Amino acid sequence: MKITAVETEILEEPVKHQYVWRKGLPGSGTHSISTKVMIRTDEGVTGEAYAPRGAIMVDLIDRRLRGILIGQDPLLKEHLWREVWEIDRIEELPLYALGTVDIALWDLTAKLAGLPLYKVIGGARNRIPAYASTVTFRDTAEFLDVADQCLDYGFRAIKLHAWGDPRKDAQLGQDLRAHVGPDVALMYDGSAGFDLIDAIYVGRALAEAGFFWYEEPMREFNIDAYRRLAKAVDIPLLSAETSDGAHYNVADFIAFDAAHMVRTSTHYKGGITGGLRVAHLAESFNMRAEVHGGGPANLALACAIPNTTWYESLIYSNPIEVEAGIGRDGAISPPNVPGIGWDVPQ
Repeated sequence: MKITAVETEILEEPVKHQYVWRKGLPGSGTHSISTKVMIRTDEGVTGEAYAPRGAIMVDLIDRRLRGILIGQDPLLKEHLWREVWEIDRIEELPLYALGTVDIALWDLTAKLAGLPLYKVIGGARNRIPAYASTVTFRDTAEFLDVADQCLDYGFRAIKLHAWGDPRKDAQLGQDLRAHVGPDVALMYDGSAGFDLIDAIYVGRALAEAGFFWYEEPMREFNIDAYRRLAKAVDIPLLSAETSDGAHYNVADFIAFDAAHMVRTSTHYKGGITGGLRVAHLAESFNMRAEVHGGGPANLALACAIPNTTWYESLIYSNPIEVEAGIGRDGAISPPNVPGIGWDVPQ
């Protein structure tokens, strides 16, 4: 079998629920733009993946990636992962671009096997609890209202994306804990909004409120800052989400005591291959590798590895709309079709 074509299609569609993140980060805007990547073979099987940008991904495919793929055996995914990694040396690929080809190749592989991807890459479970991951809402009252709706639906875990104000965010965490009681798992994502002093302040407040994890409070380029933070707060740090370098970089977070658990994903850690490497690396240290982000590729990864806790499902609006496939038990199963199941309604 040989790769015969690598095609791209830019997809643009209106955002159903416009939303915002913390101060300093762009929100949803009015339209989302993504690139569909299709890797075709001489046996008629096509693997697909989606990258969350338009012109950038198309340019990389046209200039760099198509040339290293055409004529190759698509099942030699480790070889092709390394080829893309070599291109990263000169292009400094965006995180999402590092794994797009690999995701499409794994989709193709699972289709050839006639199995859902999660079974091909591990098969740890066929259903996983989901947590409600908020966008940034207007005020504390709205956050508490959204939390009530999520719990009423069946979620038993909630993660905050708040305003990026250390005092306000710390108070929100404590107010949410008082509101939902002790039995709901709560997490907080700082979206890299703080320096070390503010990160310590927020982390101590969240520890008092019994939060399950403290995610990416600072940019992840300075591992020593995370090591210092880990010493100063009594809450598990979830690190290495947007750090460059796939499993190599995650290894440094672990080696330098800068993480209690680590992030893995298909879109930021080098596709399925990179996501699995991070998960298995973490497991060798008896650590969890929590899967970042939603969608069917990340759902497959979450159901393939034993050392993750939840699937991340974003809550974009108030009133809430829950992702298709999440039941009233607050859990979700991957599509039971060959491949990733991009087009399967949940």
